Amino acid sequence: MKKIILHWTAGTNQPCSTDYEHYHYLVTGDGLLIEGKYKPEDNENCSDGVYAQHTGGGNTGSVGIAMCGMANYTTGKPNTTKYPLTAVQCERFFKLIAEVAKKYDIAITPATVMTHYEFGQKNPKTTSYGKIDITYLHPYSDVTANNMGDFIRGKANWYLSNL
Repeated sequence: MKKIILHWTAGTNQPCSTDYEHYHYLVTGDGLLIEGKYKPEDNENCSDGVYAQHTGGGNTGSVGIAMCGMANYTTGKPNTTKYPLTAVQCERFFKLIAEVAKKYDIAITPATVMTHYEFGQKNPKTTSYGKIDITYLHPYSDVTANNMGDFIRGKANWYLSNL
């Protein structure tokens, strides 16, 4: 595995059947870690159609990690969702990034660990362009969308240094 792509599910704070199909790992609103249907290794070669389809144009060689929540979120309007991301969920998510990075020997850098939003911005000719996950975290509302990836990587690197 070469990359980790970070998501929110745009659903409730618990996974639905679609979430199990699309992400390798999910973190619920109460911080519980749940594995998806597919293993990360299934995304080494996506030509067989048996893999987690989490990032349009970026699935091959990528681990998809998601936090459950953010249904009906409108950019810049945090109160539009009944399912905000929680502090315990975010912290478990940051630690999970570190655990996955360590397991697959992936350095936590902007080129290898990115939000779905960042991936879309770097790859505008993919279906990921325009995705807004992850551009807002309720517990860290002072972090801007354009700084979110660096913030998350900083937290994940801190957890990595403490594993």
